[in-house]
Amino acid sequence: MMEKEGGVRRWLVDVARWRPSPAQFDAVVALLPSHERPAIARFVREDDRKRALVSRLLQYSLVHHVLRIPFRQINICRTPEGKPYLVHICSLCTHSKNGSALPNFNFNTSHQGDYVGIASEPFCLVGLDIASVSKPQGETASEFISNFSSYLTHHEWNCIVRAGTPSQVLTEFYRYWCLKEAFIKAIGAGVGFGLQRIEFHHEHWTNISIHIDGRVSNKWRFWLFKLDEMHLASIAKGHPEDAVSSYKKTLSNATVAEEQLHSALESTEEAFTLWTVEQLTQLLE
Repeated sequence: MMEKEGGVRRWLVDVARWRPSPAQFDAVVALLPSHERPAIARFVREDDRKRALVSRLLQYSLVHHVLRIPFRQINICRTPEGKPYLVHICSLCTHSKNGSALPNFNFNTSHQGDYVGIASEPFCLVGLDIASVSKPQGETASEFISNFSSYLTHHEWNCIVRAGTPSQVLTEFYRYWCLKEAFIKAIGAGVGFGLQRIEFHHEHWTNISIHIDGRVSNKWRFWLFKLDEMHLASIAKGHPEDAVSSYKKTLSNATVAEEQLHSALESTEEAFTLWTVEQLTQLLE
């Protein structure tokens, strides 16, 4: 698989195609550290257990693949807001397998519908969100999105309701929601962050910009991807100084040089690399 060096990764697993037997599922669970397993077992539905398992498998596989940390030495913790982060155990942990420095190596996962994904960056913050554009049950598209009106700005709301057909309105809503989630996850904020504080502008969903508390921010870049007819994904990349305090403490260098940040933000955003569960488990062997 051809991939970028330097800690930039975009990985995706189609969990709908993975149909393990109970024994096969348990064998993959057994690969993970024991403290990760209750978070998988707590789900009742098989699909939810699969997503939770693959999300964690992606984290450990990616860290091992990029940083070459022995699998059993990988220590992934979570902030009080639930943001996963890597606890560095040695100086080599902040270098990729080709020796390049990764002072702020961070990653973010997301899962919904058929897909589970992970994105990582070496310098800037990264957030990933996957959305399943499914029709609401028992209510119209307008009724469904009205439940979220308090989280949207007037500008966003007007763009959504004027998008066209009910199907187009729903897709437009998920685009904005997906971007908001990616930003929140990138900075490590919890559910208390007011989503109405952020507003997105775009040119036919390119050149996407963010306004935070009414002011445009030049420290962030955003991308939207159409994974298939029913799934969207968004990537947010931004300055480490915008991380919430609990998450900022986990970063080695929150004061990234302007030139370095600009290079990271302006780098070409490429498509996701598709992995299977079997390929991920082979990485750990």
